[in-house]
Amino acid sequence: MSQVSKQKNAAQSNPLFELGKERLELIGKHADALMQGYLEGHVNELAFSQQALQKLLDSRVLFYPDEQSLSLRPIVNELIASLTQDERKRQINSDVGEHLDQIHTRVQSLQAARQKGDYVASEHHMQLLTERVHDMTGQFGDAIESLWHRLNTEFGFVSSLDDKILEIELAQRQLRRILDGFGIINFDDLIQLAGSDGALRKLLVSQLQARISEHSGSLLEVQKRLVLLMSRFRQQQDKALLINRMSAFLRQHSNFQMGDYSNRSQVPAVINQAHGISAQAFISLDRSQDSYALAELARAVPREPEQGSQSERQTEGFALAVQNLVATEQKQLAKDVEDFFIHVIESPQALSGVDYLAEKELLWEPEMWLFQIVAEYQGLPQQNKQRFTLEKDSAEQSRFNQLHIIKDVTVGMRFFSDFQATG
Repeated sequence: MSQVSKQKNAAQSNPLFELGKERLELIGKHADALMQGYLEGHVNELAFSQQALQKLLDSRVLFYPDEQSLSLRPIVNELIASLTQDERKRQINSDVGEHLDQIHTRVQSLQAARQKGDYVASEHHMQLLTERVHDMTGQFGDAIESLWHRLNTEFGFVSSLDDKILEIELAQRQLRRILDGFGIINFDDLIQLAGSDGALRKLLVSQLQARISEHSGSLLEVQKRLVLLMSRFRQQQDKALLINRMSAFLRQHSNFQMGDYSNRSQVPAVINQAHGISAQAFISLDRSQDSYALAELARAVPREPEQGSQSERQTEGFALAVQNLVATEQKQLAKDVEDFFIHVIESPQALSGVDYLAEKELLWEPEMWLFQIVAEYQGLPQQNKQRFTLEKDSAEQSRFNQLHIIKDVTVGMRFFSDFQATG
C-alpha cells in the first residue's frame, strides 16, 4: 500500500499532472458546447464567457480557422470521433494527399446532391467539406507549433552533442515534410474543382490560400530561428572540439607547459598569425644636427622639367577653351530655336525650318538646325506639345532600305477647332 502511495505521490509531483488535469477538467466543464460544435462543424462563441473562451484557445482545444468561425482542433475532433466510434469523421490518414482526395470526393458528392435537389444532403456534404479543409489547415498549424516547441525545448536543452545533432536532423525532416505538404496543394486544380460556385471558391481558394500564406509566413520565421540556432550550435561545436582536442593532447603530454610566446624570438607558425606592422617615420625638424642631411635629401628629390609642365598647362587650357566654346555654341543654338518657336506662335501660318534659317541668315548647318528643332519639340511637355503641329519633309535615301532623310521641318500652331476635332 505504501508503494502505491509513493507512486501516486510521484505522479502527482510531475508538473504535467496538474496541467493535464486542468485541461481535462476544462473540456469536461464545457462538454455540452464542445459536443454541439463537433456535431455542427463550428463552435458558437456565445456559449462561452470571454475568460473561458481564452482558456480554451490557450489550451489548444479550440482555434480560429478564419476570422469568422471557431472550430475544434483536429486532434480534439479525432479524439471525440475515436471515443464515440464515429467513423464518419474519424481520420484514418492525416496526410495532405489524403485530405485533398477526400476534398475532391466530397465536392463531387456535394455537386451530385445539388443536381438531385437534395438540399439536406448538400448542406451535410458542405459541412463535412468545411471541416475537412479546416482540419487540413489546422494540422499545418499544429505541425508548425510542434516545430516551434522542438526548437525552444529539445533543441536548446539537450545534454550532449550527439543529441543536439539528432534534434537538428529531426527538425529539418519535420520542416521538409511541412514544405512538401505545401507543395502538394495545387490551387489551379482547386479553382477548376470549385467552378463557378461562390461558396466553394471562397472555401477552397480564397480562405485556404490565406491560411496557407499565413502558415508559410510562420514557417519562414521557424526557418530563420532554425538557421540562427544551427549557427550558434556550430560555434559551440567548434569551441567544444577545440577543448576536447586540447584536453586529449594534455592527457597524452602530461609534462607540457604553456610557454610565454610573446617573449620568444621564434614563434611557431600556428600561433604567429598576425601580419607585420609597418612602422611610420616622420622627419624631426627640431634636431639641428640633422639639418645638413635634410638639406641633402631635399636637393635629391627629382623635379619635373619646366617645359613639360608648361606644355601640360597649355594642353589643359586649350581643352578647357574648347569645352567653353562648345557650351557657348550649344546655348546659342538652343536660343535660336527658341526664337523660332516664338516666331511660329506669332505667325498665322506654319513656318519652314530651312526657310527661317535662310531668312534670318543664321550660320548653323541645316542638318544640325533641323535636329535641334525636332529635339526641342520632343522635349516639350505633353500639354504644350499638343498646341503645335510638326510635319517632316523626308525622302527615301535608297529603294533597297527604309532609310529616310529629313530635308525640312514645318512647324505650326494647332487652333481650338483642331483640338475639338481631334478630341
